[in-house]
Amino acid sequence: MKRLLVIFSLSILCFSCKSPEARMPESVQSGSFLKESAERNKKLNELEQTHIKDIIKSNPDKTYIASESGFWYYYNTKIETASAKPQFGDVVDFDYNISNIEGQEIYAKINRSYVMDKEELFTGLREGLKLLKPNETATFIFPSQKAYGYYGDDNKIGTNIPLICEVTLNTIIKKND
Repeated sequence: MKRLLVIFSLSILCFSCKSPEARMPESVQSGSFLKESAERNKKLNELEQTHIKDIIKSNPDKTYIASESGFWYYYNTKIETASAKPQFGDVVDFDYNISNIEGQEIYAKINRSYVMDKEELFTGLREGLKLLKPNETATFIFPSQKAYGYYGDDNKIGTNIPLICEVTLNTIIKKND
């Protein structure tokens, strides 16, 4: 009987200890969320581009310029003399207002001082300031991805809102090298 009990105990020990086996995943991600998100963004961008082109066509008296960064602008006041444009680290003083794509004002004339590329400012406005000389005024049309994008500004500008901004660059204070 003892012998049978020992054999039984040894067999249980031998067969109960085995190496762990890899488990199959419960769910497999196919990347469909990313594909759907990309398609949704393409459609949104296409819709915004169409709306912006309609605005440009409806203002034939304005000479719109397509920037390399993906927004459009025209000069309200252009200074023809050679003058410096803002560079990284320069302090600029500027006035601007923001409207939605239908022209309804969101923020009235705001005066701001800004250190170029060292402070928070939405992408389109940061890139647009680099195109201006002191005392120039331009009107920019920013698609939503160049404005506040998906998140908005947590105040008056909502999700995926293209914007129109009129910007006047008042002064540039060059950084000390």
